Amino acid sequence: MKKIRTVALKALASVSVVLVVLVSIAFVINIGSSKASVPTGEAGNQFVSVDGKNMSVSIRGNGDQTVVLLPGFGTSSPILDFKPLIDELAPDYRVVTIEPFGYGYSDATDKGRTTENIVEEIHATVESLGIDQYILMGHSVTGIYALDYTEKYRDEVTAFVGIDSSVPGQPNMDTKFPIGVFRVAKQLGFSDVLAKLAGNDETDAYLDDAEKEEMSRLVAKNNFSDTYLNEMDHLSSNFAASIGKTFPVDLPILLFAVQNSKVEGWTALHEGQAASVDHGELVLLEGDHYLHHTKSKEIVEHFTTFMDELN
Repeated sequence: MKKIRTVALKALASVSVVLVVLVSIAFVINIGSSKASVPTGEAGNQFVSVDGKNMSVSIRGNGDQTVVLLPGFGTSSPILDFKPLIDELAPDYRVVTIEPFGYGYSDATDKGRTTENIVEEIHATVESLGIDQYILMGHSVTGIYALDYTEKYRDEVTAFVGIDSSVPGQPNMDTKFPIGVFRVAKQLGFSDVLAKLAGNDETDAYLDDAEKEEMSRLVAKNNFSDTYLNEMDHLSSNFAASIGKTFPVDLPILLFAVQNSKVEGWTALHEGQAASVDHGELVLLEGDHYLHHTKSKEIVEHFTTFMDELN
């Protein structure tokens, strides 16, 4: 018994030391992140006033047609995340990348992250830029927000393009997340530690060293922020509200989806969505959820052909 107690005490002491070290590391990283200045303008962005707050946008290219790019949930820096796709689109299109509140250089907000609020904020941004006709293109959760957006602003949107975009009825979207735990982790700095430990050089191989450093600062700013957690907390209700919704039947839609996705029924769900409109097409590509990191050239080639066929 004494031996067992001695071993237990040693184990407890070791765990305590590890916890102290981790908290110390987290504290140092968190302090460093909080002091890191987030420069504006270096990524070619500008600000639009929406609800009295700054919404960050990037405008590239001078084509006759405008593409409005929207990110997937929790993307710390949409402008940098979409860089390969923007580079491919910019020679022929005007590309407007919007960083919603809580993303990129944009301000935070305490307004509920419901689909309705997000849609209205995005539209207010587009309207402020004087854009009245555009192609809506988005990654992941944008597929859910776009259903409401295109229904309300069908007269403005000429087509929707989804990049492994979310669809009504996809499995496991009724998950309720431990928001309080994540908020404490952010305050302690653990979210930043986990983000650094989970880093994968392949996912940001398209960025140069300065851009990678910029991305790190924006991850520290936005990852598990209150706005991020607000949207996370609304995911289940936003997905539930999308059940049964479809795109306007006369709206052309082009969907890119991961081939052999691990998400159950992923291909079938997108096939159904493409078939629900007069002019819909699904293109399956090999890769992971962030297809625009590795398949931007193929995406733009298919997109250009699709748009040419509409004219």
